[in-house]
Amino acid sequence: MVVLNRIYTRTGDDGTTALGSGERRPKYDLRVAAYGTVDETNAAIGVARLHLANERDVDAVLGRVQNDLFDLGADLAVPEQPKAKGERLRVTDAQVTRLESDIDRLNAELKPLTSFVLPGGEAAAAHLHLARTVCRRAERLVVELAATKGEIVGAPAIRYLNRLSDLLFVAARYVNGRGQRDVLWVPGANR
Repeated sequence: MVVLNRIYTRTGDDGTTALGSGERRPKYDLRVAAYGTVDETNAAIGVARLHLANERDVDAVLGRVQNDLFDLGADLAVPEQPKAKGERLRVTDAQVTRLESDIDRLNAELKPLTSFVLPGGEAAAAHLHLARTVCRRAERLVVELAATKGEIVGAPAIRYLNRLSDLLFVAARYVNGRGQRDVLWVPGANR
């Protein structure tokens, strides 16, 4: 269990922060940026949930996702060591599979798209699209981190973010009247 008695410690005043391993890194470090953007994704989902009073099923899915995103942040905050002792909290394939199941269930009620969707429609949908774009940024940072020499990122973490952005897209369409209020892109409409 996490206990936070003091909110400020002053240890970051020098421009560094501690990873879960105790190692200190600059606040601009790629690993810190990656898990910080995962946290930003979580916050954006929290705002979207404020608009889901009539969509309890989607809200429940997103509540689980928010908890998973804390797992992912913890995963990224403790770098994997090839010969580490003890088990650390890591995102699992089961969490990815759960997202896929949620995507399939929500998407089954949507008509196939005939165009790209512009972010908009219902407030909840617009916020879910915003969360999706933040999630994509988090994914890019985590993939870059995984490609960085000396850094290890578990494959389920990358897959989770990739599926989450898909889930957020499908959820946005779902809360947009099951896709009926989607705003479709009309290529070249304003030339």
